[in-house]
Amino acid sequence: QVQLVESGGGLVQPGGSLRLSCAASGSIFSIYSMGWYRQAPGKQRELVATITGGGSTNYADSVKGRFTISRDNAKKTAYLQMNSLKPEDSAVYYCNLDCIDRMLRTTYWGQGTQVTVSS
Repeated sequence: QVQLVESGGGLVQPGGSLRLSCAASGSIFSIYSMGWYRQAPGKQRELVATITGGGSTNYADSVKGRFTISRDNAKKTAYLQMNSLKPEDSAVYYCNLDCIDRMLRTTYWGQGTQVTVSS
């Protein structure tokens, strides 16, 4: 069984920063990628950023230059550093893990962490 534990969400003023963490544990043989998605009320879940095992990154246009995704392979943990936050960044942020679990390629989701950007 694979578990993803997210942390770091909260309330921040516009222009502020937050750092999200996602720690993976369990029967993970190898990791293809980890990433962050977000979903605001009434909207579809959207990609924020992903990072592969080799370190290649991909960002949504709306967060380029403001957000940075990184990974600690030894700890199986991904981080999302969010700077210059805007009210439109408010959403539930979900960690995503694409991995080999018990010989099968599988995708897992975290429980979500709320990020609210408001004055």
